[in-house]
Amino acid sequence: MNETLFSQIQRLFERTYAQVGINLEDCLIDRARFSQLSILAGKSARELSELARTFLRRAGDQLYVGIYYSRWLIEQLEQHDPRAGLGDRNIRSLIMFVEELNHALHAALQFKRGVREIASEDFARNLELQAQVDTYLVLLLFVAFFRKTQRVSATDRRWLRFHLFVRQCPNAFRDANLRGRYLETSELASSYTRYLDTLNGVRRVDEIRRFHSLDYGGKKTRILALMDSAAD
Repeated sequence: MNETLFSQIQRLFERTYAQVGINLEDCLIDRARFSQLSILAGKSARELSELARTFLRRAGDQLYVGIYYSRWLIEQLEQHDPRAGLGDRNIRSLIMFVEELNHALHAALQFKRGVREIASEDFARNLELQAQVDTYLVLLLFVAFFRKTQRVSATDRRWLRFHLFVRQCPNAFRDANLRGRYLETSELASSYTRYLDTLNGVRRVDEIRRFHSLDYGGKKTRILALMDSAAD
């Protein structure tokens, strides 16, 4: 039985970090449930994308996860499967696909470690920063797979960075909190992934595993320290 793109990416993240303990495909929700949860999420959530979204709810010691992908997004990935090649037609769709899966996975891993403040801003920023870092690394793998040398060029990296970081428009958010969240995490992720680009494969895996174990404050401190070191 062929694996889905979803299961392949979940398995990749679990090999890198830790087993989440559930099949996250079981958390996929339809448009009707998306509409219900969007109303419950509050006013500011109306500014978030309707193409893909992750919903989290805590009930005691249980975490409930809902992952939504629009029919349009799924059709784009079916018509232009990134496993057959990554280009301008499918990179934005793949970014959204990977980020939401990543949000769900890391939320579940943090919850297993005892983190319960899932409604806090630091928790949200932690998930967003981690997702942008991990998505960049996934994109690198897709690009490298289709290169005969298995090497990613400087041009490839600029192209990936353009779609993942430059094309973001955090200033478009009317909600000041969302605007600040996406501005800060995008800048931090862009800086940190430049550092990761300087590491070989083994060192990079060790680094991102340590990075993953940090809370948002720890991640931010780590990146700022690296930026200061590079400036010296």
